[in-house]
Amino acid sequence: MSLNIVIIEDEKMTSDDLAEMLKTIDGNINIIKTIGSVQEGQAYFRSNHSVQLIFSDIQLCDGYSFEIFTAINATTPVIYCTAYNQHALEAFDNNGIAYVLKPYSIQLIAEALDKYKKLQQSFSNPLNHADLLASISQNSNARPQSLLVNSKNKIIPVKISAIALFYVEQKSTSLITFQNQKFSLNYTLDELEVICGSGFFRANRQYLINRESIREVIHYGFRKLFVSLVPEVPEEIIINKVKAPSFLNWLKA
Repeated sequence: MSLNIVIIEDEKMTSDDLAEMLKTIDGNINIIKTIGSVQEGQAYFRSNHSVQLIFSDIQLCDGYSFEIFTAINATTPVIYCTAYNQHALEAFDNNGIAYVLKPYSIQLIAEALDKYKKLQQSFSNPLNHADLLASISQNSNARPQSLLVNSKNKIIPVKISAIALFYVEQKSTSLITFQNQKFSLNYTLDELEVICGSGFFRANRQYLINRESIREVIHYGFRKLFVSLVPEVPEEIIINKVKAPSFLNWLKA
């Protein structure tokens, strides 16, 4: 059975490469349209409803691809392929089922496509996209696996699993890896808490910590907890008595 796919990408070479990858992965894939702008996308989807899956960049020549989906109230699942990960939360609010960072490989595209097929198979009606999308919030695999950070004139992907903690200092958010590397981020801790999922705990207003970074927990004062991390941080991380029970439950999960 053929799978009808639309590609939204304003760079022709990139869209051609993606189309070739998809056809190599699955000979039943049918690229029915390549769209290069928000305006073109809105016009196309208003009159075409045979699309089963969309591969979309986010930043187009005349705006963001999100504008296409909100304008037409789309329910077709979307695999986002972009060079920037600051839009991850918004992507999953706009029919996103996977978030692939450029430069992507055929393996990453194949994994994203496989995710769609597995989600599709979990429903008796394989074209019930509304149900498929409703399940995404419960699918932990929909989360991005890396964050992009800026270091001088470079953009560096950092795997979330390699991050020991996030912290806020003077209204600026940073991360520290298990290798004790430090990078600044354009995220709030609230956003990172959603992106990173249950493997991280919001210790307080300043720290979001990875379960794997915890060396030991010490009773500290009246029902408070002191958390020692690897790598060490210059300030004490204290869990207050209100959060202490949920922290201990999280730690043993």
